[in-house]
Amino acid sequence: MTHATVANLKGAPVPRVTDSAAANRATSSREIVIALRITLVTLVLTGLVYPLVLTGVAQGLFRGRAGGSLAVDEKGVVVGSELIGQTFTNPAYLQGRPSAAGNGYDATASSGSNLGPTSKKLRDRVVADIDRLRKENPDAPLPVPGELVTTSASGLDPDLSPAAALWQVERIARARHVTPDRVHQVVESRVQGRDLGVFGEPRVNVLAVNLALDRQFGRAAAMPPAPPAPPAAGAAPAAK
Repeated sequence: MTHATVANLKGAPVPRVTDSAAANRATSSREIVIALRITLVTLVLTGLVYPLVLTGVAQGLFRGRAGGSLAVDEKGVVVGSELIGQTFTNPAYLQGRPSAAGNGYDATASSGSNLGPTSKKLRDRVVADIDRLRKENPDAPLPVPGELVTTSASGLDPDLSPAAALWQVERIARARHVTPDRVHQVVESRVQGRDLGVFGEPRVNVLAVNLALDRQFGRAAAMPPAPPAPPAAGAAPAAK
């Protein structure tokens, strides 16, 4: 190395470490600010603007469905949702599928029974349900529709096939003291076709049919309370 080169090196300015660190801090601060701005804009757009716009459009175009498809009786009282089934035991009403969701149609415990075809518990329950349905519907044709003794995967199914609904017409007509033809007409008027003509199967909403029955024939009389269970064998008599 020549003396001139050494001299030039000695005369060159040496970068200051403090200036470089300050520049890095300034760059990091700008990037943090940019990231925070992007986060804030994204939060406002996707967390506020987008949901509010969609909610407004839904309420404007599909107010009933956007509100939960709530069903009301003849007095305007909300009695349920057409999206979630209910348990009906009164013979004057259409009865839906069994439910394994909680104590029956519990939306917080949606599930199936998870019992397989070889399960004795499932077989015993189905046999008991078939016997009960045949006793409650002595005039109905055999066999009993399978969906009336099997639970859905969600336990919340609000619909029946038209065949399963019409299978119960004789019992409903007898309980309401009307002709089966009149009940048949109510059920047929509530049959919903396939979505867009392609998806799904024709179906009947159980709650909608029962509300239509009440509007057509009046509210059914409440069932009498069940008699108290007999005391267990060997149990001491209750004190009077």
